[in-house]
Amino acid sequence: MSYSPARKWATFAICGLLTVVPNIDMTALNQAVPHLAADLHPSSTQILWIADAYGFALAGLLITMGGIGDRIGHKRLLLIGAALFAAASAVTAYAWSAETLIAARALLGVAGATLMPSGLSLIRRVFTDPKERTMAVGIFMGLGGLAIGLGPVLSGALLDHFWWGSVFLINVPIMLAALVAGVFVLPGVRNPVQGRLDLVSVPLSVTGVLGLVYAVKEAAVHGADEPRVAVAAVVGAVALLLFFLRQTRTAEPLIDVRLFRAAAFTGSIVTNMFAMFALVALSLFFSLFFQLVLGWSPLVAGLAGLPGALGAMTGGAALAPPLITAIGRARTVTAGLLLSATAFALFTLVGVGTSYWLMVPVMILSGLGMGMALTVTGDTVLASVPKQRSGAASAISETATELGGALGMAVLGSVLNAVYRSTVDLPAGLPAQAASAARDSLAGALQAAPALPAALADQVGHAARAAFMDGMHAAMLCSAAFAALVAVAALFTLRNVPKVIPETTEEEETPSPAIA
Repeated sequence: MSYSPARKWATFAICGLLTVVPNIDMTALNQAVPHLAADLHPSSTQILWIADAYGFALAGLLITMGGIGDRIGHKRLLLIGAALFAAASAVTAYAWSAETLIAARALLGVAGATLMPSGLSLIRRVFTDPKERTMAVGIFMGLGGLAIGLGPVLSGALLDHFWWGSVFLINVPIMLAALVAGVFVLPGVRNPVQGRLDLVSVPLSVTGVLGLVYAVKEAAVHGADEPRVAVAAVVGAVALLLFFLRQTRTAEPLIDVRLFRAAAFTGSIVTNMFAMFALVALSLFFSLFFQLVLGWSPLVAGLAGLPGALGAMTGGAALAPPLITAIGRARTVTAGLLLSATAFALFTLVGVGTSYWLMVPVMILSGLGMGMALTVTGDTVLASVPKQRSGAASAISETATELGGALGMAVLGSVLNAVYRSTVDLPAGLPAQAASAARDSLAGALQAAPALPAALADQVGHAARAAFMDGMHAAMLCSAAFAALVAVAALFTLRNVPKVIPETTEEEETPSPAIA
């Protein structure tokens, strides 16, 4: 079935809005934590759960929600998710205790898991022309990166004038407006995947993904030798193994493992995952650099990071489609990753005194490269599976992205911390408590410095910032090397993927009451 341009882009606008808001929400919380902590007085453990509840629920339920969407229709699931996200946002904004806030954040994660795979699946449904679909996916991917960058900017502006709950309350009217518009605009489907939801596969998938994500996060904070890290990793790996074995034997699998037989699908998933591993360095380290090294406010730091996100949107929407036609998917992904690897390497030249305007072209270059690569892999995942399975395919891709980002945060964060601790050259005469805090991290050093004599505080700050830059440069070099390796791997894993992947058979759509 073909759709008018108005119907296509109206669908895109609604899906984009419904998936951008959760991405903004992921980073907006970081700005609100000091304010809500002063109001709700959570313990240190509760603060960690406030931060992690959303991500854990989101990552754990993506595969399940993708399967549900394939069965009940992604329009229906998207609208349910929008309503749930609005309700959970309201509860989060007016949370009266730390426990309530943790529960509301987990509910937001559940809602977010319904929105991400459903949004991509509906875009796949309406954009049937390969070039248009690639451009739409490119803009969609760029919007995700832009939203993450806008989170600190919008939350900082709101917190300057309103209470901490405003950061979450603003989601409510946006979600409700998109919900009403979606009822009339989004396409439905009459013959989704048949069969009931396998109630054994669901807990296996949730346990598997959560186990691995938890293990990676704990390893980054406490080290890989912690017993709970090993336990979580083993439980997660065993659960995922049992999950995939069950998918090959049950008559009603949550995901069709035959999808992985397609080289285009598997190669794109793996490339997407490990590209995200490298990409996480840029957002993490430059946020710390702008705020802790240069002393910029969260609002200014958020604005400073936007050129990379705009570059990603441009690379995905403007460069990827013609490059696919000219040189093919594999070479486009490889070229994008090599551009990003070059940018990561150039970031090692950045110092405390480097002008921000000299950094902007390199940020744009890294964004262009990642936008090209992630757009092609995301589009290939959607195009290489039947439309009836697009929800499961999108969910697998999103889950791989979550795992790649968590793994990158753990590994690259460990590299930065290890180099920092081995190179920080603290002055003599520091009190033991201040010396311990300064050796642990740059943030610890900056917190300990105000209690010291002025001259000693300056020496501590200078030494800690210099050590942080050494660690950041090492992590950027690791990112550059990793992106280059993934570029070479993509050249081989995606080399047999056609430039234009044939459309699968259309299934009959339900008529919409508006926008024909």
